Parts: sequence; C-alpha cells; structure tokens
Amino acid sequence: MTKKTICHQGTKAQMSQWLNSEGEILLESKFQERNIVDKPTCPFCARLLEEPSENRSREMPMGSCTCGAVYICDVTGHNLGSALVDALVRACNGDSDKAWNLLPEEDYLERQVKDYDLETHRIVHGGVYRGRRINGTLLFIRLKSPVESQMKPEAPGAQAARKVSRLPDGKAEARPLSKEEVEALVTSYDLEPLLAAAEGDKRILRNLKRLLYSPDELLRRRAAEALGRVSAVISAKDPGPVSRLLQELFSSVTDTAASTWGAIDAIGEIIRFQPDAYSSLIPRLAQLSRDRSLLEDVLKALVSIGHARPDVLHMSPNHLIPLLEDPDPRIRGCAVILVGQLKQKEAKADLERLRDSPEEMTIYQDGANHVKTLGRLAAEALAEI
Repeated sequence: MTKKTICHQGTKAQMSQWLNSEGEILLESKFQERNIVDKPTCPFCARLLEEPSENRSREMPMGSCTCGAVYICDVTGHNLGSALVDALVRACNGDSDKAWNLLPEEDYLERQVKDYDLETHRIVHGGVYRGRRINGTLLFIRLKSPVESQMKPEAPGAQAARKVSRLPDGKAEARPLSKEEVEALVTSYDLEPLLAAAEGDKRILRNLKRLLYSPDELLRRRAAEALGRVSAVISAKDPGPVSRLLQELFSSVTDTAASTWGAIDAIGEIIRFQPDAYSSLIPRLAQLSRDRSLLEDVLKALVSIGHARPDVLHMSPNHLIPLLEDPDPRIRGCAVILVGQLKQKEAKADLERLRDSPEEMTIYQDGANHVKTLGRLAAEALAEI
C-alpha cells in the first residue's frame, strides 16, 4: 500500500511545532530509508543511544541508557571478552568483586549489536561504509534482580504485569497457544489465557502481530490491546523481544511498501501498558503524524496512552487546540479527549462551542467500539478540566 501525504499546511506546521517541543525530531536519513544505515538503539528498551565516550582509564568507549543498560564499543569485534568484563564492572559501579560473581541470564542480560561504526555512530547493515570495513560491536549489559533492585527500583508496571498474568486457578504458566487459538481468544476478547501463555512463550507476540493486518477493524484493535498487555508480561523477564517488535512496528509504518493496519494502535498500546519503559518513544510516534493519512491513528494512540498516564503526554495547548477546528470530526474528537485528559483550561471556550455538535466518532475501549457525539466528548472533557 503506497502512502500519500495529504496534509494541509496549517496542521502540518502545528504538528511540526509539537514535535519540536518534544525534543529531537527523529528524522530518517536517506541511508535509513534504504535500510542501509540505522541509528543505534538499545536492544532492551528501543531508545536511541548517545555516542559512547572514551575515558583515560579504559581503552573502549562506553555509554549508558536511561533504562539502566550499560554498553561498550569494541571497534574490532574481537575483544568482546574484555568488553564484557569492563561493562560488568561499570554496571556494578566499579565494584569488580561483585562483577566477577555475577552469572549470565541469572544476574544480568547480555545483548550484542553488530556492524557498529564508531566514527559515524551508525549501524551499517552491509558491513561496508564508504570503502571502510565496519567490524564494530556494541555489547550491552543490564543487571537483573536482586542486584538490579539494589541499584534501581523495579519499574511500577513490572509487578502489575506479573500479577495480571496469573490464571484464576493460580497457575503461573500455560502451554503454548497455536495461532488459531490466539485468534479465537482475541476474537472473543478472552485475554487472560494469552497473558498466562506469555509467561513462557515469547512467540505469542508473532501470533498477535499477524492479527494487526486483519480486515476486521475490531479484531485489529483487540489484537493491539492484547499485544500491549502481553508485552508487559514478557518485558518483566526479558524486554528484548518487545523492543524488537516495536522497531518492526515503526518500520512497517515508515516503509511505504508495507501495510500500516494496526501497527500504530499496537505501538500506542505497548507504551500504554509500559509507560515508564517506553514513553521516550512518544515523540517518535508523534512524528508519524506528519503524514496526514496517519494523523487520526497517531492521535488515537496518544489518547490510549493518556487514559493510563496523561503525565507522559507533554503537549502544549498551542499545539492541541488548533486541532479542535480540524475539518475531520474524528481528528477534532481525539483532540477533545486529549485536552480533557491533560486538563488544558485554555481549551474551555473551544469545548463549549462543541457541546452541541451532533457529529459522531467511534472510540475503542475495553474490547468494544463505542459511538459518541463530539458534543458528549466535549462535555466529558469539560468535566475533567
């Protein structure tokens, strides 16, 4: 499906300002568009990484991610043993005795990103860049509990994710589910067995992802919600698969040859159920709205996030209020909900004008589609403010 940008200048300018206010705009280079060169991201949380820095006391450049991971660059790719030791010591705040006593998988997680070029701070997938052979490797270490719990509090969502993943009979895990069983459970909006299965089967992410391309709009929305809930369960043990899934979802939207059905919904749901881990991706999500055809989906994803954690949506009234006059009632409806979630008093006059609007939009919540008038949404937003 080829995407066309049909954004009028006013809205495009508003959204560009919104993105600028959120921080760095994550523009894709022409190399990225060809899938040759990518900006390096953390394999644990999918955040963009700062360039590793050198230090007189060590030979290899190192850095750290806000998720708690430590990474080190081996420019040759042949000294990963030394790199691992240095990264573990750094992760343990310089305590080498503690570092030597750590066990892989039990005490820490290790990941590697190949084809890293320190000179350009890029991942070169072909291994050759402008005549230079790229052999660098970024090695990542992230401590697990109990060591991790001594250094950094557990994310609030992790305990909730483990709690919700239990079946009513008390069993913590269930057998792997076939793709037919997964589809049947999503169709009937029976999510508990999916959460239980996710405890021991990461492949469930793939079976849910394929449902994002269903022609049934309600099934797509339910699959997106299920992905968000299941991802929280899996990330509590290993965030790697969820980070890779997020990268795939973003790529499916930016790739003009791919279908975007359900992908933006799923991104929003994953952030919604793990805001502490993935709220840093909200600016990247908002950037997608530069394509007018994606604006509604992006706003709906932000609305979903706002239902759980409006505090992570850093949107100025100056950027949202103009959308209350958008010609599309669905865009106006999403903007109405967002200004209500964010308690933006500056929007009161605009909301009052919409009180009597009979135009309708469909809102997904708790497994069902609900049709509401813009007038009712405006009244609800005013009540929140």
